[in-house]
Amino acid sequence: MPKGMIWGVFAGCMGCLALTLVFGLSGLLADGTLKNVVFVIFLVATVFVACVVLWLTLMHRVFSYDGKRQMSRGIIDGVADRVVLPEGGCGLDVGCGSGALAIAVAKRNPQAYVKGVDRWGAEYASFSKNLCEENARIEGVADRTSFAKGDAVHLDFPDESFDAVFSNYVYHNIPSRDRQAILLETLRVLKKGGTFAIHDIFSHLKYGDMKAFVQRLKDMGYEQVELIDTTNGLFMTRWEATWMTLSGSAILVGKK
Repeated sequence: MPKGMIWGVFAGCMGCLALTLVFGLSGLLADGTLKNVVFVIFLVATVFVACVVLWLTLMHRVFSYDGKRQMSRGIIDGVADRVVLPEGGCGLDVGCGSGALAIAVAKRNPQAYVKGVDRWGAEYASFSKNLCEENARIEGVADRTSFAKGDAVHLDFPDESFDAVFSNYVYHNIPSRDRQAILLETLRVLKKGGTFAIHDIFSHLKYGDMKAFVQRLKDMGYEQVELIDTTNGLFMTRWEATWMTLSGSAILVGKK
């Protein structure tokens, strides 16, 4: 949960509050029904957005590496532990954000190289290519990592380009009627015999029937495919997943 998103929503809250004061308490509108309705509308909006700010702040504290819970660290380490690259191999982190997962994989596979791609949109303004490169330098893997702009829906790589592909909480953020197609696009660039580890909110609402998708991959010839629930204490508790709206979180792992 990037701080930039929290500050952006906070700014929206302050805007709603300002409009509440301007239209509800000033003399800009004459006293009467219209003024009361406008006041109530902006007041409700202010309270709602304030609640969102509080929720985002609590999520940030839970995920932050500086907090007591450090859920991000646990998730990143858990996904990275499932990525094994051969000597001289190359892995791809789709939606690399701050570079955390790519760096964790690079540290666990000192004989390999890791690439990260991301669109770094305005909603995640605190993440950037420069931040990824700086984090990689601090962690001592700058010589074995690289980062570039990329689109998860249409990856700019040939088929079977990577020995492993991996991702963490990315695809559910992409507006799409068929997120299974995005998964297939990621798996398209995976070499035969390569491994994958994709952690996301694989709820039926966001992805459709994932059990059927797992079987589809097996029917396509994938050697191993497994969807592992991460809300049962693996990465988080059921309660944490519920209040943070992360229910359905799971990690799709396997071998092509």
